Amino acid sequence: MIYLDNSATTRPCAQAVEAIRNALCEVWYNPASLYEPGLRAERLLDRTRANAAGLLRCRPDEIYFTSGGTEANNLALFGAAAARKKRGNRIVTSAVEHPSVLEPARALEKQGFEVVFLQPGRDGIVPPQAICDAVTPDTILVSLMLVNNETGALQPVAAAAQAIRDVGAPALLHCDAVQAFGKHPISVRELGVDLLSASGHKIHAAKGVGLLYCAKSVVLPPRSYGGGQERGLRSGTEAVPLIAGLGAAIEALPDPAQQLPRMQMLNRYARQTLAQTGLITVLSPADASPYVLSLALPGYRSETLLHFLEAREIYVSSGSACAKGKPSHVLRAMGYTDREADSALRVSFSRENTEADVDALARALCDAAKKLRKR
Repeated sequence: MIYLDNSATTRPCAQAVEAIRNALCEVWYNPASLYEPGLRAERLLDRTRANAAGLLRCRPDEIYFTSGGTEANNLALFGAAAARKKRGNRIVTSAVEHPSVLEPARALEKQGFEVVFLQPGRDGIVPPQAICDAVTPDTILVSLMLVNNETGALQPVAAAAQAIRDVGAPALLHCDAVQAFGKHPISVRELGVDLLSASGHKIHAAKGVGLLYCAKSVVLPPRSYGGGQERGLRSGTEAVPLIAGLGAAIEALPDPAQQLPRMQMLNRYARQTLAQTGLITVLSPADASPYVLSLALPGYRSETLLHFLEAREIYVSSGSACAKGKPSHVLRAMGYTDREADSALRVSFSRENTEADVDALARALCDAAKKLRKR
């Protein structure tokens, strides 16, 4: 089996599985309890908070646990809009964001906020000048992803921070870093972000756990009320086993800065090998994240190709896993027609992948071109 859909989810690492088992079976106490076993559970939360803070170069008390990237994005967008609504009405984001950013933005638009959806260039990157032009003195929120989940395009988040400073806007800057967390070196201070979302199951932890970085200077209103967990932002007893697994997965990660060159070599090998077939077009920009590669086999439907590969136990996707077969809004925003986008496949790597996986994919796609009928 060759798994090349790591942007959808990753295989949980042994360390995460063991940490989850230990928390389920040995440290199953409520972390809010005041006796020693409960404090042991709380220490698991503290350890993961410190691990995540180390990756983001922030304070542990700026990390809030969530059920995943979608909840973190929702907390950030709705919270920021509510916190700043008396200071302006404008929200700036891009047309290539994940649905868990786009849908909250559209919901806020229906509530009366002015929402600007910036268009990318053909390379999938939002031009920094477009961000500068869109950010006005009444802008209260800018949300821009760091790595696009379909193409790997790196978005100019730091340029958005500069645009906010240049006009003196009261805007909070949110970054969806789900596809970058644990893979690219990240410093929230250098990026200039106030809010940042991440998810566990993209870095070999389990599904159902993520986090929101919220700068100490920012106060967001809660979306749920109850026992006051996560310093009142997200009430509800914490999922200690999943959070412990996230902490263990972070500890098991290679240093992102040291791992990046190997992934860049693998990505370059994939581009060269696939280009040599003479059949495949690469859609990802040259300087995209090496973990994501969008490609197309023009004239063949991506769903047909996906199942052809599946029969050979090679697993890729036809775009975002959340899209479930719908036409890619990312490729459409980049200027591709629905017909062109319907030939796209997303290949996404993890540290477990090798050049041999790429070779097998190239052979299978060549085989598909011979055996499948063109549209």
